[in-house]
Amino acid sequence: MYQWDFGILWSYRWLFLNGLGVTVGFTVVIVVLGLVFGLFGAFGTLSRFRAVRLIALTFIEAFRCTPILVQLIWFYYALPILAGVEMTPITASALALSLYGGSFYSEIIRGGIVSIDSGQSEAGAALGMTPGQAMRRIVLPQAIKRMIPALMNQSIIQFKNTSLVSVLAVPDLVYQSQVAAHDSYRPLETYTAVAVAYAAILIPLTILVRRGEKRMAVGE
Repeated sequence: MYQWDFGILWSYRWLFLNGLGVTVGFTVVIVVLGLVFGLFGAFGTLSRFRAVRLIALTFIEAFRCTPILVQLIWFYYALPILAGVEMTPITASALALSLYGGSFYSEIIRGGIVSIDSGQSEAGAALGMTPGQAMRRIVLPQAIKRMIPALMNQSIIQFKNTSLVSVLAVPDLVYQSQVAAHDSYRPLETYTAVAVAYAAILIPLTILVRRGEKRMAVGE
């Protein structure tokens, strides 16, 4: 029978911690950028100009309907050739994951906005507000409350998606665990520890999101 030995992983603790730091920091970056892209995408789909709506819908469907792993590889290997610029693995990964997440954030934000009764905007117009002012002061504050659970869920998915950047040699938790596994010849202990680390972070976050959803349902 296989003899488990997790003690050997202690000598690689700084490798794992550095990888975890990269993973968490990377997640923050792609979530923030994804929300920015998502906001532009959502307003684009709601634009009164057909060309803008078409561009926004093309962006959303292109990234939602293609595998994220394919996007990562394409951004790193193909985009530099087409654009004539060099791209580091971190830059390519951040751009691909941010746009991928942004396509989903777009639909969440759009859904939150259209869920607010149109009478709210009409009331703002009756008070002399411009459409932009009505959106900022009346519609968005109400819509954001409805978006939060879905946005949090998508952000959790983004955290899990960061594990794919290891294919481009970004030194995240998974990549560092591969280094430790190859060096220690203990892949079972190494990848089990990584799975536990992800679960330890994501399970509490998932519980918080569910509690938030219940509170919002009670509040409504």
